[in-house]
Amino acid sequence: METHPTASPAVAAAAGFDPDAFLVVPGRTFWDLRVGEVFRAPSRTLTDAHAAAFQTVSADNHPVHYDAEWARRHGHAAPVVHGLQVLAFTAPGATLFPHLIGEVFISFLEVSCTFLGEVHSGDTLYPQLSITDLVPEGDNGIVVTEATVHNQRGELVLSGRHKYLLRRR
Repeated sequence: METHPTASPAVAAAAGFDPDAFLVVPGRTFWDLRVGEVFRAPSRTLTDAHAAAFQTVSADNHPVHYDAEWARRHGHAAPVVHGLQVLAFTAPGATLFPHLIGEVFISFLEVSCTFLGEVHSGDTLYPQLSITDLVPEGDNGIVVTEATVHNQRGELVLSGRHKYLLRRR
């Protein structure tokens, strides 16, 4: 039974619509994943507004992040974007990864990273996750990813690792 696009929610429900089955992409299991798969996040150009918003949320009020003169006096070309803000762009939810694994995701186990270069307002970042290991563990499995962020000049500004716990079925 087809319903009209402007049908009420009750009509849609009666037609068999199931919100739990409304997936962005078909779900995959732990066993469907492969070492070497890459999950990219959309590129993002950082602005002063992004940095100010993160400063508010993180409560990190060090002048290196907002005082151009302080930053220059201490050897920086401009205020430096918070490192944790750059790391946040590698969140799995910034990519299609959680949509692909859907209901099998249990938890984000671990994150580590090295900050390799400064990021400033106006820089465009290109984050991605690459699966480096798949470790079966009982009824679950651990997915290990390499997390990287490059800037618009192709410079690697962050390199790290994430671990996620997934149900294997």
